[in-house]
Amino acid sequence: RRHKPGEERLKFGIKPDVKGVVSMNLSEVRVGNTVRVLKLNGTGPVRRRIMDMGITKGQEIYVRKVAPLGDPMEVTVRKYELSVRKADCKMIEVEPVEPADEAEDAAVAEAPAAAEEGE
Repeated sequence: RRHKPGEERLKFGIKPDVKGVVSMNLSEVRVGNTVRVLKLNGTGPVRRRIMDMGITKGQEIYVRKVAPLGDPMEVTVRKYELSVRKADCKMIEVEPVEPADEAEDAAVAEAPAAAEEGE
């Protein structure tokens, strides 16, 4: 898809929804990125199996490796490594997590502005 002039390109290539949340499924995340689980879209035993592996709403997932043919993906969840099939990854809706150092930089940048407003 070609971008129109003035159209913003977003990280991961995913547009935010109405609430401004950028969401995608786990199979779209690149190696080395950390994401947070928003929703599990599977039903029945498949959803239960994913939850039994420790992948639940709000949990952070780090994508460690992807097999040469793209299936399975190796991720780190709750301090352990887990291999997940691509079909199961498509059922896990996630959002990007801002790296800690960038979050700290943003907080430091906002602190002087807040101090100036108080004067």
